Amino acid sequence: MKDLYTGAGYLVEGFRLLRLPVLRRFVLLPLLVNLVLFAALLTLAYGWVSDGANYLVGGLPDWLHWLSYLVVPVFAVVSLVVIFYGFSLLANLIAAPFNGWLAEAVEAHLTGQAPAGDWKQLLRDLLPSLLSELRKLVYFALRAVPILLLLLVPVVNVAASVLWLVFSAWMMTVQYIDYPMANHRLFFREQRARLRRRPLLAWSFGATVMLATLVPVLNFVVMPAAVAGATALWVRENGLAAQR
Repeated sequence: MKDLYTGAGYLVEGFRLLRLPVLRRFVLLPLLVNLVLFAALLTLAYGWVSDGANYLVGGLPDWLHWLSYLVVPVFAVVSLVVIFYGFSLLANLIAAPFNGWLAEAVEAHLTGQAPAGDWKQLLRDLLPSLLSELRKLVYFALRAVPILLLLLVPVVNVAASVLWLVFSAWMMTVQYIDYPMANHRLFFREQRARLRRRPLLAWSFGATVMLATLVPVLNFVVMPAAVAGATALWVRENGLAAQR
């Protein structure tokens, strides 16, 4: 059970690491990316959440109308998670090169030694890296699409909401641990295998990142903080190599 709060602590450590002068230069561009994407997504999301809530309430039979007091808040929360998770994926895609450099710089600060690599190794890793990203997208789609469809079904969507939150937290960790692991040429299959050795640690870190993305202002710097925190997790937990 210790892993439940240990995972959350790594995001806090990530925020602390960003205060170091040597790491601050990696934050500016991701911050600008976040500001632009966040403004665009909020504009689009306002009408979508309102229309979706009205649709779900309208689909309830009269004898279950009392459930609207539960369905609407749950749908609103889950919708925000979906929106901000999509925001996180898109922001990470755009800022991926900078996040890789940030993870490398954080590891160098924590260990005194950056991951070894050169342009030849980068070229050799290009195809495995692309295949890893493709596997990640397929993995996400095969699980996310059925859950999202269940969210449209009245009553069933309450249970589906919980499932979506758990899955989103897991994917948050998968997303951010990718940067330090990829720097060591460990890709999606191996990343999942190592995270499964410490599921509570992985889930609590991802859940904390997910919650932080819902906090105004704070969400602008969550992405670099999560990269730094995931790198600290990688270093301090010995690459998640030790089973418990």
